[in-house]
Amino acid sequence: MKSRFWYGLGALLLAAPAPAALAQSLTGVWQGVESETGKPNGYWPAVLRLQKSKGTDVFGVLYQEVGGNPGVSVTFQMQGGRTATGLRLEHESKLNETGRSLRSYWCDGSITFTYDPALEKLTGHATYRLVGDCSVGTFTFYRIKLKSPATVPAGTESIIRVSGRNVLWYADAELQQPLAAGNTYRTKLSKTTTFYLKQAYYPTEQSPVVPITIQVSGAKPAPVTPPPPPPAPPADSVAKAPAAPAPILPAAPAPVVLPTVLFQLGTPELMPTAAPALDQLATELKARPTLRLRIAGYTDKIGEPDKNQRLSEQRAEAVKTYLIKAGIAPERLSTIGYGDSRPLHPSPDARNRRVEVEEIK
Repeated sequence: MKSRFWYGLGALLLAAPAPAALAQSLTGVWQGVESETGKPNGYWPAVLRLQKSKGTDVFGVLYQEVGGNPGVSVTFQMQGGRTATGLRLEHESKLNETGRSLRSYWCDGSITFTYDPALEKLTGHATYRLVGDCSVGTFTFYRIKLKSPATVPAGTESIIRVSGRNVLWYADAELQQPLAAGNTYRTKLSKTTTFYLKQAYYPTEQSPVVPITIQVSGAKPAPVTPPPPPPAPPADSVAKAPAAPAPILPAAPAPVVLPTVLFQLGTPELMPTAAPALDQLATELKARPTLRLRIAGYTDKIGEPDKNQRLSEQRAEAVKTYLIKAGIAPERLSTIGYGDSRPLHPSPDARNRRVEVEEIK
C-alpha cells in the first residue's frame, strides 16, 4: 500500500524484451490501484513491472503511492511464478521509500492474481503479514497491449485497437500532441508510425508511456477520379443544408453532462479529451450572446468529503477559465461544486470526475 526511481532493477525491466516463448506472457508494465484494505476511503495507485525469470518464474518491482499524496511512496522487489489462472507474487524486499514518518509502515506478504486475457487485466488478492492493521487488500491492474493487426494497408482507413483503461493517445513521446482517448483510434497511415499511449487510470509518478508501432504495407492507393457532377437541379427545388453538429446546449434549460470533459485523479487538471467539447461550447455561447451558464463540478467517492467539495469547485472554475480564454465574458459564467454527493457510476470511475452545464434564466 502506502519512487521516483527503482534502481538498476527497474531499468532492466524496461529495457529487456518480453519473451515470446511464454504463451500469454504476463511480463511487462501494469498500472492500477490497491483498495479494499479495510481502511475507509483508502486507495493506493500502483505500477507493477514484471520480467521473466527461470521456467515459469517471474520477478519485478511494485511501486505504490498513497492516494492523493504522491510524496509518500514505496518500491518493493517482487518474486513469484505463474499459476493455472494467473500469477502469485511475494514481497521480497523494500527497495526504496519516500515520505516515511515514525508512525508509518507498508504492508507486505503475498498477492495472488487472476488474469483476464480479453481485458489484459490482473485482479489480485493480497494477504499481508499481521503487522499493525495489515490484513488484506485488492489490486486491479491493466496493461496496454495492441489487440488489432500490427500492419495496416497504406492509405486505407484502419481502426487500431488496444487494451488498457482510460487510454490516452499521443503523437509524440513528450505527450505534447494529443490524438484521441479510448481503446480505439481510427486513422489512415501512409508510413510506419509509432503512437505513444498512457493510462489515465490511477496515474502515478511512475506511470509508463507505452509506444505502439504500426507497420504499413503496400503503396498508397492512387486517387480516384471523381465522377462528373450530376445535372443541376430544377430552379424550384429546395437545397438541403448540410447537417450541423449536434449542439451541446439544448433549447430548454436542463443540466447537460459533458462526457469527454474529465479530470486527472485528485486534481482540477483537465484531460486532453476535454478541449473539443469545450471549444464547441464556446462557439455556441458566442452564437447565443444573451445566454448565461452555470458550471457544476463533481468528484468520485474517493478521499475525504470536504476535500472533494473543494476539488469539485476547482474543477468548475477550471472549465470557466477555459471558456474565458476562448472569449466568453466572465459575467456570463457562474460555478458551483457538489463534491462526491452525486456520482453517476459506482466508484472509482473517471466518469464521475465530471462537469455539467446548465442555462441560467
